[in-house]
Amino acid sequence: MVPPAEFTSYYGRPIVKPSPWEIDIPAYMFAGGLAAGSSLLAAGADLTGRDALRRSGRLAALAGLSFSVVALVHDLGRPARFLNMLRVAKLTSPMSVGTWILSAYGPFAGVAAAAEVAAVLPARWRRGPVPLLMALGRPAGLVAAVTAPPVAAYTAVLLADTATPSWHEAYRELPFVFTASAAAAAGGLGMVTAPAAQAGPARRLALGGAIVEQLAEARMERSMGITAEPLHQGPAGRLMRAARVLTVGGALGSLVAGRSRVAAVISGVALVAGSACTRVGVFEAGQQSAKDPRYTVVPQRERLERGERVRYEADISRRR
Repeated sequence: MVPPAEFTSYYGRPIVKPSPWEIDIPAYMFAGGLAAGSSLLAAGADLTGRDALRRSGRLAALAGLSFSVVALVHDLGRPARFLNMLRVAKLTSPMSVGTWILSAYGPFAGVAAAAEVAAVLPARWRRGPVPLLMALGRPAGLVAAVTAPPVAAYTAVLLADTATPSWHEAYRELPFVFTASAAAAAGGLGMVTAPAAQAGPARRLALGGAIVEQLAEARMERSMGITAEPLHQGPAGRLMRAARVLTVGGALGSLVAGRSRVAAVISGVALVAGSACTRVGVFEAGQQSAKDPRYTVVPQRERLERGERVRYEADISRRR
């Protein structure tokens, strides 16, 4: 019997270096997705006359965006590094494109949230630029909603564009997973912060996001081949299982949340926590895959075999 192959590398060093990113990056990805989903939900609430849902969505978008930027700057080390990335626009760089997406989305989300704060000021303070700020709330909120989907999706492209095996092999479905997860989290937060009478769109967004997330994740794992294994092992596996339980449980709870405030809060918190676990779980799975040479070597061999098979079949067809 031939023993199973052991995959090693020169001097025991990883073939692909694990990313130097820390927990700041998955926190930045989660908060940015939550902000984007909240802006989209707030714009819909604004157009349908749901004032409480609009207000909570805009303020949640600003809070999520602020936390996301702080986490990103903390990972970069110095705020100036974020500003330096705005010196160029490089379409082939997900980091450069993402910086410009955030820069386009952030001011409008901030103005929309500021308009909500201005609306609750005493009448004697509504002078000078305050009325103008209140008037800009709707157009700023709509522009923020238009630019929100790229904010939720580009972080998946940022991961998939690396050489880290479990991130790179998920490049087809990971943007759908992250975007749907952001929708589920934003809907869950809307269920928590808005009264039940106005939270119908939040419940539907949460349910739809949870369903799409689970379907996209299942398809992603099938397409990843051997590199999907880290999603089921170690800390990443525990986080992904927790994410699945929380997301499915929150989605089921959203079906009865309209009749019970307690169910709405519990389900909403579960959906937000499930989205956070998804981001951290995917991040940890990628780090784990980079440390094991098997997840680099086996996919390379499979691609070579597929290429040789395609060339062989093309040669046979020409001879015929």
